[in-house]
Amino acid sequence: MNKLYAIIPIILVAGIGIGYGIFIASDSTVPEVQEAKVITLAIQPTAQASDIESQAKELEQFLEQKTGYDVQIYVPTSYAGVVEALRFGKADMAFMSAWPSYLAVQKAGATLELAEVREVVIGDTLTAETYYYSYWVVPKDSPYNTLEDLRGTTAAFPSPLSTSGYVTPMKSLVEEGLVTVEEGKEIDPKAYFADVVFAGGYGQAWEALKNGRVDVSIIAGDVNEKLYREVIDNTKVVHEQGPIPSHGVVFSKDMDSDAKAKVKAALLELGSDDGTKQIMRKLVSAIFVGFEETTADEHLGNLQSALKITGLKYTEKV
Repeated sequence: MNKLYAIIPIILVAGIGIGYGIFIASDSTVPEVQEAKVITLAIQPTAQASDIESQAKELEQFLEQKTGYDVQIYVPTSYAGVVEALRFGKADMAFMSAWPSYLAVQKAGATLELAEVREVVIGDTLTAETYYYSYWVVPKDSPYNTLEDLRGTTAAFPSPLSTSGYVTPMKSLVEEGLVTVEEGKEIDPKAYFADVVFAGGYGQAWEALKNGRVDVSIIAGDVNEKLYREVIDNTKVVHEQGPIPSHGVVFSKDMDSDAKAKVKAALLELGSDDGTKQIMRKLVSAIFVGFEETTADEHLGNLQSALKITGLKYTEKV
């Protein structure tokens, strides 16, 4: 018979104070209480934290059912908050886009072990991959046909924090020998273009190009398919770059190995049917298909090369 040993206070006869003794009971008289292990998942903020957290209940319930753990999801106010949470043990794992994933690996010692498989368009083909490409585009009647032709023109980029919409296009300028980056400094697109606009998204960048406010813009194969095809059908591509890594799942260096294995197995089930696929589509990515096992070296190698070549640093407003 299993026995439970419990320390209980004993008042000393002499009245000097309180000591402690051991009470022994069988499991038939004192039930064993075992709290569920807590797993904390941080999600890189891409919308209002309250909106993400309110939509996270289905994922919490799915992971708890599959692992038996108490899963808690929270959204820090910035990517830096996610990295710090992983670094100091406040989060066991995180969903992050490619560039912040790379920083979590570099600065927090985290491991990237799952890559998101997404519905992307490569060229003219809709497919499911952990990577995609982006494209420099100009109007069909534009006199510009190559990156070299674009010197002194105006350009629209979706965001200075976009891997596909800024980092890899800047890498292309360096690789083509069109821009030189001084050691220890970041690439300056205004060293090549007469003016640069950060439009706030791919749709806004397309509007700027379509309305003649800029001469060239960027489109990527991981945007909404309707937007992608609208842009491609009404422009000509002057340069392509990639492959570009999709989002990933990173794990804290201190996470228990058994817990990690159970959570990874559960995450790999997401996307196996429409129900589980929709959990992630509502929460993180509307083009989510599933997860695939990978490593940081395998998944983020091209991004690491781009950051080294361009000297770009991830800076966000908190």
